[in-house]
Amino acid sequence: MTEQFSKKAEAWSARFSEPVSDLVKRYTASVFFDKRLAQYDIQGSLAHAEMLAAQGIISEHDRAEIERGMTQIRSEIDAGSFEWLLDLEDVHLNIEKRLTELVGDAGKRLHTGRSRNDQVATDIRLYVRAAIDDILALLNGLRGALTDLAERHADTIMPGFTHLQVAQPITFGHHMLAYVEMFGRDAERMQDARRRVNRLPLGAAALAGTTFPIDRLRVAKTLGFDDVCHNSLDAVSDRDFAIEFTAAASILMMHVSRFSEELVMWISPRIGFIDIADRFCTGSSIMPQKKNPDVPELARGKTGRVYGHLTGLLTLMKGQPLAYNKDNQEDKEPLFDTIDTVLDTLRIFTDMASGITVKAENMRSAALQGYATATDLADYLVKKGLPFRDAHEAVAHAVRACDQAGCDLSEMSLETLQGFSPLIEQDVFEVLTLEGSVAARDHVGGTAPNQVRAAIVRVRQQLAE
Repeated sequence: MTEQFSKKAEAWSARFSEPVSDLVKRYTASVFFDKRLAQYDIQGSLAHAEMLAAQGIISEHDRAEIERGMTQIRSEIDAGSFEWLLDLEDVHLNIEKRLTELVGDAGKRLHTGRSRNDQVATDIRLYVRAAIDDILALLNGLRGALTDLAERHADTIMPGFTHLQVAQPITFGHHMLAYVEMFGRDAERMQDARRRVNRLPLGAAALAGTTFPIDRLRVAKTLGFDDVCHNSLDAVSDRDFAIEFTAAASILMMHVSRFSEELVMWISPRIGFIDIADRFCTGSSIMPQKKNPDVPELARGKTGRVYGHLTGLLTLMKGQPLAYNKDNQEDKEPLFDTIDTVLDTLRIFTDMASGITVKAENMRSAALQGYATATDLADYLVKKGLPFRDAHEAVAHAVRACDQAGCDLSEMSLETLQGFSPLIEQDVFEVLTLEGSVAARDHVGGTAPNQVRAAIVRVRQQLAE
């Protein structure tokens, strides 16, 4: 038994008198999901080896051999020929074993001055940092696509809603720019989270640091980290950065879900504001006329999935004592799935936004319902000198009369309107038009077409920076 056990070459085999059972191996192994960290594990190991050689902890020959071996391992992984072994538990031991096969004792010296605890923390930070950079690029792309759509429809009038009731006329371009703002804040949150992700844990070793004369700042510079984690206990056990990233991702997906909800409503024939390209929809197995907006519907569902990952990570960490605990192995799958979900969603939505067809006449017809220019009439009376509350009351009476007569405010005669306030004159009809309503909101952040175009210029300047 002892001889058979030693041949399995677990990193800790000499401590134990019997091997780990196959069930426990499967239960505790992470290699089949954390192998996606392989390139980052190699990157971190090469920086660590370079530092060890510079500090005289290993020889330059060993460093060169480690680099040679890692180059081959990277090629094998890229080619799909690398053999991942369950017995070796995780990505780190699999790579280390193969490195030792290729370069002998030099491979065994690589782990000097580090632990898998600080090694995996480094790998995950490198991985999340790269994911954030990809997400930022995709957010720029989505914001650009929505900005293009806004520019094409800076003058297209639609109803603005509160409580899903027609409130005031706005432009579709203005509506799209609201999402541009939301996704802009998402980018800000990701950039801010990146600052805390970009701190190096390597050198903390298992939990207390190492007795070897390492140079952590050198490794940080090599790997592009802004700083090191300044407490070894915190460095190996912290997953704040993963939680913060997932929180930012959850807010991003919430914005995606709000957009999705509107797309689903707008594509319905009962509303008919837009159409989306067929490649983002599916049909029905029984109803041949159906065109189902599956992509935005599924995005709403995937939002809940990301929320679940955030709750899972918070729950994972809430009862852990310092320092590293095996619980932390459970951080990877929710984190990886969050990244995959956000990246795929942003890619698809950028393409989908570029293919939205706007049905401007349907939007305009809807804006004529629900007395959308009632506030404009109240503002008109205020400008004539009537206190706002009195103006509000007068217009409310006018709306009730329109409701009973089945007409719009703009369809009332001047004489009828003057019955609600003698201050009303012929020029009132200019403010009761949809175009007059949106044009009057001519200030920063307003829906006036020229303000929409000015906002587009600002957004494009931001995207170009």
